[in-house]
Amino acid sequence: MAKDSVQTDVLVIGGGTAGFGAAIAAARQGLAVTLLEATYKVGGVMAFCPGMPWGGAYPMDRIIGGLIEELTDRLAAMDPPAAEKRACTLENFGPEIIYDHDVATLTMFEMLEEAAVQVRLGAMAIAPEMAGHSISAVQCCDRHGPFTVKPKIVIDCSGDGDISAKAGVPYALGDASGNMMAVTISFFMMGVDWDRAFADPDPYFQAYAAKGIAEGRLHADLAQLYLMRGFHPGTVFCNSVHVRGVDGTDPVAVAAATQEGRRRCHQLAQFLQSDVPGFAGAHMAMLSPTVGVRETRKLQGVYRLTGADLARATKFADGIVACDNPVDDVMRAEGEMTHHAALEAGQFYTIPFRALLPERIPNLMFAGRNLSADPVAFASVRGMPQCMAMGQATGTAAALALHANVPVQEVPHAQLLQLLQEQGLNRLGTAELAAE
Repeated sequence: MAKDSVQTDVLVIGGGTAGFGAAIAAARQGLAVTLLEATYKVGGVMAFCPGMPWGGAYPMDRIIGGLIEELTDRLAAMDPPAAEKRACTLENFGPEIIYDHDVATLTMFEMLEEAAVQVRLGAMAIAPEMAGHSISAVQCCDRHGPFTVKPKIVIDCSGDGDISAKAGVPYALGDASGNMMAVTISFFMMGVDWDRAFADPDPYFQAYAAKGIAEGRLHADLAQLYLMRGFHPGTVFCNSVHVRGVDGTDPVAVAAATQEGRRRCHQLAQFLQSDVPGFAGAHMAMLSPTVGVRETRKLQGVYRLTGADLARATKFADGIVACDNPVDDVMRAEGEMTHHAALEAGQFYTIPFRALLPERIPNLMFAGRNLSADPVAFASVRGMPQCMAMGQATGTAAALALHANVPVQEVPHAQLLQLLQEQGLNRLGTAELAAE
């Protein structure tokens, strides 16, 4: 059977928050956009860990703007509302957006439809075809077999950066020793008495966790329980179960970690029911279908964002999104869970557009957790709102590159920032612009 061939202006690989932002931004600039998503749901971590709050949207308590603000406003304006801003109970995290998971997912699909993005679910990008340094085509497949996409520009929002790596972009896995952050599997407890459950002032339920570990009823890595009020009354989002030492690029390892995570979630749910006030009549629901992977490849870009950049509250001339997230480092190897402040209180930094560009390939960009950053910076920049804004920047840059017939590395930064500001993103670029 002959391969099908798809012609498109922009191919976006991966339908997580970064891919969502890239696809809509490019399509709204009048480009033909094809979005490939290997699963059957958009959202990335939103799909893998249903109900995960959108943290990091409010650096210095001001929303970053753009598509995350548009999506939040759309949900909040519904009757009844389907999203709200809420303070985070965890140390060093600012306000977060919580939402009705199913309504949010539906709305994201609707926004993609309205932008006329061609969404292909259950479809995987397999390998690039190169013409010199450029990507001329991408070999793909779905349940019907192989097909080829011939794009003018590729935006890799896959998280793992498979196509970028196969196209020759250098990358690093994990930290300097190759250790990657733990993967997570989450669930909800439904029917919780909030007043009783959250009466203890310790947001991490450490006394209860220590008892469960000492009795052999909880895994040793559950010394702190991350239990948060869900969007709907009586629901509690449990983001506590982390599995170490998993290579997120290995599907066999991911499957094994998912099953181990399910066991730990079941143990935790039983412990909550029996030992923690307010949970006696509750039950587990919305268990993640697979683990959420925080970190695999970090691609080498024109610029590599560093922890020192964050500490200095650097506002880059090509800064495309503001951020003040803590260094949220999750159980690498034998390390602990940390979320130390990345910079002084009352400060923020910006993520440079150059961290989303390879050095040599003229028609490739990447956005989301495969951006170019060192391990410290990466642990801060990976929030879903920031990923959505990164995608929005690359989708907008794709239109500038195609209209001017220039490599993505030559897109004028001033023009890009102007368009992003017109799209509602704020505090971009240098300190002077970012203060506006």
